[in-house]
Amino acid sequence: MAGGSQRDRVIAACGAKPGSAEDYPFGDEVAVFKVAGRMFALVPLGKPPGTVSLKCDPHLAAGLRARYAAVTPGYHLNKRHWNTVALDGSVPDEELLELVDHSYELVVARLTRAARDELAI
Repeated sequence: MAGGSQRDRVIAACGAKPGSAEDYPFGDEVAVFKVAGRMFALVPLGKPPGTVSLKCDPHLAAGLRARYAAVTPGYHLNKRHWNTVALDGSVPDEELLELVDHSYELVVARLTRAARDELAI
């Protein structure tokens, strides 16, 4: 992916998801991306390079943490189901964007059928 920082690309990917809404429930310094009112990504907007916290299957989360120093248990989140990823470039863009997709899909899968139908995915 070209252009901008890895954080900019993550924010763009989160915002492009069907039904995605950007919210600031924790103040102006943290962008929270939700689908049908449920959080799937949390992006602090402080100093670069920044981080993103994403929902993750617990087995996949453990493997990612073992493979990448930049992937740690979710900061201030359920450590079993959330990872925080340092956006230092050590996790390749392609894999990072797959993790955004995975987080979104985990949240969508737990929505009611009616809520999923509204997304028209």
